[in-house]
Amino acid sequence: MRHVATSDRNFYDRYYFNVHDTSGELMMLVGVGQYPNLGVTDAFAVVRRGPWHKVVRASRELGADRMDTTVGPFRVEVIEGLRRLRVVLADTGNGLSFDLTWDASIPAQLEPPHYLRWQERVMFDSRRLAQTGRWTGHIVLDGERIDVTPDAYWGSRDRSWGIRPVGEPEPPGIQVRNPGTFYWVYAPFQFEDHSVLCILQEDEKGRRILEEAVRVFPDPDREPEHLGRLDYRPVYAEGTRDVVTATLAFHPPAGKPFEIKVTPILPVHLMVGTGYGLEPDWKHGMYQGPEPVVQGVAYDTRIPEDAARMWGMVDAVGRYEYQDGSGRVGYGLFEYWALGPHPTFPE
Repeated sequence: MRHVATSDRNFYDRYYFNVHDTSGELMMLVGVGQYPNLGVTDAFAVVRRGPWHKVVRASRELGADRMDTTVGPFRVEVIEGLRRLRVVLADTGNGLSFDLTWDASIPAQLEPPHYLRWQERVMFDSRRLAQTGRWTGHIVLDGERIDVTPDAYWGSRDRSWGIRPVGEPEPPGIQVRNPGTFYWVYAPFQFEDHSVLCILQEDEKGRRILEEAVRVFPDPDREPEHLGRLDYRPVYAEGTRDVVTATLAFHPPAGKPFEIKVTPILPVHLMVGTGYGLEPDWKHGMYQGPEPVVQGVAYDTRIPEDAARMWGMVDAVGRYEYQDGSGRVGYGLFEYWALGPHPTFPE
């Protein structure tokens, strides 16, 4: 998009991918974004394996060619629209590179609009398509080549666009009075013969801002199954808002209620080093100068100072189990954040 329909500086257009093995030993998140009203494009990859949280990130001026999805060593290639994509990070000397091909497991699904006001300001006004799939290719991590095969490496992707906070910080104005609540669950996950896509956001009073729950099948001619109201019941580690396990309860309008238990088995702190807002000098859409910039960041969570940085939105590998006695087990993303007041947290 060369010129978008709004002059809001916060307009963005972004690819997001996650790659994980079903054992929960490795998870990687990749994003490539364009910010037409800021004149910037940037990209990141963050991988968690064992105690290591490793990031490679890049930024450049956007220029006029919106079909150019390269950002320094990063690039995204569309091989078959909404079916196959290639995602590449060339070696930069920062200990992470990859060449991966995504194959969709289900047709892409358009999620409901995400719209949110804080203190009269529209902070979110966006749309997103989502999909589960499998990966083929390789990852090189600190000199070790990891072969990626679709039987073992699953994941999900989305493509979102619209308005959300990006770029350099703005003067807060009245927003300083209300930092807001972000009570959020996003869970696209898959089994061998179907996928389930869930999304939920509530405000400080527990009111639903955004909600969707569908069961989607590989056959593009089969209609997705609407799963009704989603109930989310997390169990937190004592004294924290870190989820140990959670129950997702579904109430299909034309079927029997059922539950799926999710256990996060490898957390990745999406906001650390990637541009989602924690670092004052590197935020999505922030202008880094006229020349392309590539940086590497690494943290070791065995070091208390590094472990203390692991804060904010969690994108975990989740193990999902139907609670109907069938023994069906699936895997996928379990993304959650509980920031600010909410009825589930006593004063």
